[in-house]
Amino acid sequence: MTSETTECNLSTSERLPLAGLLALATSGFITILTEALPAGLLPQMGSSLNVADAMVGQLVTLYAIGSLVAAIPLTSATQGWRRRRLLLLAIGGFAVVNTVTAVSTSYVLTLAARFLAGVSAGLLWALLAGYASRMVAPALQGRAIAVAMVGTPLALSFGIPLGTLLGTVVGWRYTFGIMTVLTVGLLGWVVAAVPDFPGQGQGRRLTLRHVFLMPDVRTILSVTLLFVLAHNILYTYIAPFLLQAGMGGQVDRVLLVFGLTALVGIWLIGALIDHWLRALVLASIALFVIAGCTLGFAGTSPIAIYIGAGLWGLAFGGAATLFQTASARAAGEGADIAQSMIVTVWNAAIAGGGIIGGLLLDHLGTTVIPWAATVLLLCALMIVVMASGSGFTRMPRNG
Repeated sequence: MTSETTECNLSTSERLPLAGLLALATSGFITILTEALPAGLLPQMGSSLNVADAMVGQLVTLYAIGSLVAAIPLTSATQGWRRRRLLLLAIGGFAVVNTVTAVSTSYVLTLAARFLAGVSAGLLWALLAGYASRMVAPALQGRAIAVAMVGTPLALSFGIPLGTLLGTVVGWRYTFGIMTVLTVGLLGWVVAAVPDFPGQGQGRRLTLRHVFLMPDVRTILSVTLLFVLAHNILYTYIAPFLLQAGMGGQVDRVLLVFGLTALVGIWLIGALIDHWLRALVLASIALFVIAGCTLGFAGTSPIAIYIGAGLWGLAFGGAATLFQTASARAAGEGADIAQSMIVTVWNAAIAGGGIIGGLLLDHLGTTVIPWAATVLLLCALMIVVMASGSGFTRMPRNG
């Protein structure tokens, strides 16, 4: 069977190819784990590499920088590559860099490995949504992307805490080694379950400028930036916020509530997105606004803070699916380029959240954190409301 026939059969199927989509989800799971594990293993890694904890923190920073600078140029340069080969290359990059991280005794070498891990992540995230959407009929594209994105909340809710616990028990080097073994297994899974697709022919390739100038794409990028920036201001500084509320010892429980409701959020998004994309975007932003106000007014009330965290997780859980589905739909054949822009904006928002939140914390205190997030979200809500004729449109029905 040719790849063209395979693509045709997949795109007209009324079923979700779960084995392939879950392989994509697992790649996202491993990506998030690779990114965040150093944050949970700071003391062990710092002691082993003979550097301060703050220097180990830069391993996360270099990862984000790698994704930020690589996503757009790599995605643009590889438009003509066959998709599965490119996917395997991105996943294989994690096997290499996690192996280097596991055996390295040099802080500089580890930094370089982390940067290259970020490069692999930037390419992978740019591929996932477009890949998932090509595996199904148009009426199932949103649901397929939701399945492919489920690895992110799973990693945040369970993978990172379990990875941190594993690192404490067996050591951080063995933990990264186990990550390599899992990644090698994933490569086999992808070969067995994920179909191949051709790259874009020379005449069909869209330039970065062409995709960026699409009005819908710019709208989606703007809303993504504001939404993710709001999230990261709050997420990065949730510990000091809880400390001033007298809940400094409950950070893990608050984040567990956030993670569990995020899973509910992505399930709801996956079930409804193919027919209610715009309404879900509006609802997610509005719910996040309510969560921000709840946390802002909470004071020292644990009940209010837990409610706010639950609403926040529910609003954020399906955000990546919403924005990536919207951008894939808006960009058409430029979907992978649009996804690379989403990746770049997302990582810029992560960095911006740390910087802006830190400035707010230093100059205005912790109580302003949820209100700053709320202001950004209100701006995002206004953009979506005003963009009634473009962006975040309803997904098509099959046939």
